[in-house]
Amino acid sequence: MAIALLVLAWLATAAAPTEVDLALVIAVDVSESMDRGELAVQRAGYVAALTHPDLLSAVRAGRTGRIAVTYVEWAATVRRGSVVPWQVIDGRAAAERFATAIASHPSGSFRGTSISAALAYGAEAHGASGLAAARRVIDVSGDGPNNLGGPVTQARDAAVANGITVNGLPILIRPSPSYPPMDAYYAACVIGGPGAFVLPVRRVSELAEAIRRKLVLEVSGLPKAATVVPAATAPAVDCLAGEKLRRSLTDRFYPGLDR
Repeated sequence: MAIALLVLAWLATAAAPTEVDLALVIAVDVSESMDRGELAVQRAGYVAALTHPDLLSAVRAGRTGRIAVTYVEWAATVRRGSVVPWQVIDGRAAAERFATAIASHPSGSFRGTSISAALAYGAEAHGASGLAAARRVIDVSGDGPNNLGGPVTQARDAAVANGITVNGLPILIRPSPSYPPMDAYYAACVIGGPGAFVLPVRRVSELAEAIRRKLVLEVSGLPKAATVVPAATAPAVDCLAGEKLRRSLTDRFYPGLDR
């Protein structure tokens, strides 16, 4: 009987989900509105941030001392070949393995912008993670409004209803006069959930630092930097601005994409 009880206890322990302080989906925009230089700096920023001493210190300061992260790139759809699967990060060695996996993927840009697809994928990834996370976050970057797939607010609200916080890294390096300001758009239409925030980037030189800063804030759970735009202060923005602009263009701008 004693042996049987030990076996049952071992099985219960083996079946228990891994506890982490944070489960984080990093969803990175690789649409054609991002030029090659921006794409390179953006990816390098994530690679560097994941092994930075500030981030590792934030991980160690958590209750369990570990987080779990997955990474994906998206444009009109989620680029399944870019996915780096969930990995628990509990120190430098694990962080370096994850960063190396990101750096090893071929890079490229693609047509269209579907933030809603990125958010839907992130929510699905959280549901399938098998993790016991104190906090669940989708970290989405981008330089344009949603113009494909379902409405971004519906995808955001569905994620938030499942206990997921959505944070935004809007990139305003080359703002388009046809779009609403991306920091306001992300604040009003993309982010949501407890502690949700936007950290805008206005120059290429700021991108890597902003990525690191944002990840540290997410890991620590303390989004209180002066440049953060909380969801509660978001001005009124047309959350269908991207879809309306796309419908106004001729098919030659989006060949092969659904209206």
